[in-house]
Amino acid sequence: MSSPLISEQPRPTAAADTPETRKPSADGRDPFFDNAKYLAIVLVAIGHAWEPLPSGRLVEAAYTFVYTFHMPVFILIAGYFSRNFELRPDRVWKLVTSLLVPYVLFEVLYTLFERATNRPDFPLTLLSPYWLLWFLPALFLWRLSTPLWQAVRFPVLVSLAIAALATVSPAADGSLQIQRILQFLPFYVLGLRLRPEHFQLLRSTWVRVVSVPVFAVGLLVAYWLVPRASTSWFYRKSSTDRLDMAEWTGPTVTLLLFVAALVLGACFLAWVPRGRSWMTTLGTCTLYGYLLHGFVVRGLKYGGFYDGPFFDTMLGTVAVTLGAIAGMTLLCTPPVRRLLRPLLEPRMAWARQKPPAARAS
Repeated sequence: MSSPLISEQPRPTAAADTPETRKPSADGRDPFFDNAKYLAIVLVAIGHAWEPLPSGRLVEAAYTFVYTFHMPVFILIAGYFSRNFELRPDRVWKLVTSLLVPYVLFEVLYTLFERATNRPDFPLTLLSPYWLLWFLPALFLWRLSTPLWQAVRFPVLVSLAIAALATVSPAADGSLQIQRILQFLPFYVLGLRLRPEHFQLLRSTWVRVVSVPVFAVGLLVAYWLVPRASTSWFYRKSSTDRLDMAEWTGPTVTLLLFVAALVLGACFLAWVPRGRSWMTTLGTCTLYGYLLHGFVVRGLKYGGFYDGPFFDTMLGTVAVTLGAIAGMTLLCTPPVRRLLRPLLEPRMAWARQKPPAARAS
């Protein structure tokens, strides 16, 4: 079973089996996507590890640059592998056990963690996801909406309109981080519309060559933006009302960030290794790294790890970056998955109602 953050990969079709295509493994998985998942989750860990660092323009620029595309890439891949999702009882039950059950479990665990390390009065509420846990209910709701996006005309444009309207709707700032779910929705819908040939195009040599100067320009733009724009836009979790901005800025920024995420995301995917390697197996365990690394980052922050003057230097930033890469890699290893699989990927057959035919017999 693959990580629930990305649904199981379908077996490749003959149309996708070209001389330039990565050879799938014996179980039909395409190593390209597992590699992409691993690299994307490493960027997530790096971004979270940078958050407690002392503010500096270079760090802020790198942080802004990474936050422009790392979650959009992850969500787009999730949408791509949700194309065949159907509202059947077995598929919905798998969503419940792989997303909602871990969400409830880790809400409790992170609440206890906060009470023990930072705030003894930290509240437990399932309607206000803890920090990084918002993605689990978001993916649950996106997957449930899949049949709608497969039926409506111009789904990407419709989802973009919804995301733009959400930015001027203060009511979306409430429970379950609906604001963030709606603003990231277009990337999921776009993933539903993609086909193998679109990813085949990214493997072209000219795309990889062009991506280098594009990345350089992106970093320069991020450096220019740091003193001129709020990083809050890149979290996509607040309306213009909460950010105290004019309403017209919300839809405008939504469109600009969507385009920027697509361009930088394409450049990122162009450099993802295509063949099976040491990172391929790690890419199947991204749920574990995603849910567990928050304990490490927040634990170090609350323990005063970032308070030393060393972390106000470039060398300190490099050390934190390497530590984030090593930590996330460790948390995505098979031994961690084997140890925690009963908690993060429970079968829960005892709680599932039998089909009507089975009950009748």
